[in-house]
Amino acid sequence: MSRSSHLFTSESVSEGHPDKVCDRISDEIVDAFFRLGPELGWDPAHLRVAAETLATTNRVVIAGETRGPAAITKDLLCHLARLAIRDIGYEQDGFHWDTADIAVHLHAQSVDIAAGVDASGNKDEGAGDQGIMFGYACRETPELMPAPIYYAHKILYDLAQARKSGREPLLGPDAKSQVTVAYENGVAKRAAQIVLSTQHADGLSSADVRKIVEPYIVAALPAGWVDESTVWHVNPTGKFVIGGPDGDAGLTGRKIIVDTYGGAAPHGGGAFSGKDPTKVDRSAAYAARYLAKNVVAAGLADRATIQLAYAIGVSDPLAVYVNLHGTGKVEEGKLEVALREVMRLSPRGIREHLQLNRPIYARTSAYGHFGRIPDAEGGFSWEKLDLVDALKTAVGA
Repeated sequence: MSRSSHLFTSESVSEGHPDKVCDRISDEIVDAFFRLGPELGWDPAHLRVAAETLATTNRVVIAGETRGPAAITKDLLCHLARLAIRDIGYEQDGFHWDTADIAVHLHAQSVDIAAGVDASGNKDEGAGDQGIMFGYACRETPELMPAPIYYAHKILYDLAQARKSGREPLLGPDAKSQVTVAYENGVAKRAAQIVLSTQHADGLSSADVRKIVEPYIVAALPAGWVDESTVWHVNPTGKFVIGGPDGDAGLTGRKIIVDTYGGAAPHGGGAFSGKDPTKVDRSAAYAARYLAKNVVAAGLADRATIQLAYAIGVSDPLAVYVNLHGTGKVEEGKLEVALREVMRLSPRGIREHLQLNRPIYARTSAYGHFGRIPDAEGGFSWEKLDLVDALKTAVGA
């Protein structure tokens, strides 16, 4: 039984964090295939990308498997990686968009995997791997996300916007936040502890950095959440001049809890970035969030966790599990049946329903894949609330 009054903490990392630099580069590669592939005559359903990135001091290594037009060359992908690094803001001696050594080691997708995934004859498109994926939604924020991770993301996003706009030129790209939320009678009430570590220009003290960041942090949180009892930890090591991949090596896919629900809900284990939507690690996690959010928005529960399970090469999910955490207005078993009725949960069904074969992935690589606003280009389509009426009808609500 969960406690109604407690503390819960989630962390976020900025787009300049070494692992997030790698996520961004990997997702730029996915976007390149979905942007250029159709222009070069490829059916988007036939494109495949699984790109992993390593970054360290002035060096980037990209490896993995792809299927697509030969015109998407290694030189082009190197160029796109440099543009991503420049957009993040790295023009430092130890990591610079123009001088970094970038190596690309992408090769053709395994024919054995392709045989299981590709549609052929009467066989539908199969899942790109086995695994379990979770979606979650709750009423703690208007975006139906857990409060700790939502506000940890918002703090870093707002600081990044201030840095990139030129309002705060003394801040660097690499940063981490952590918010400990005090819950009273099950309701998120205030920030008990705030941690912010941010890369900065040489010569600033922790006190100097706090003067810069504190107004943004207070503005990012709900009114009244910061009070005299809130404990602050701003750059607690005292100095954070060397950052990004120069300070710590980065890898794609190492921030899966940051990417999802901040530990407030289960995670299946598979990372998202660098993967095309035949990889259910990504697409089915998006579908599970989409379903959970619509369940809560429909008033069928105040909290919802949905698990989907897949086998490689098999189209339909092996199982659908729903947990409404004692807040449901409908039987969970009935809802499990209804979810399959309102949305086809095969890789093809998810891809087509959410329109995932588009260049929409680089924008997901930092500040969370969930709790974002759907955009005009199709990004974050899994955050839409267009299943509410269908769900109510399916369960007779």
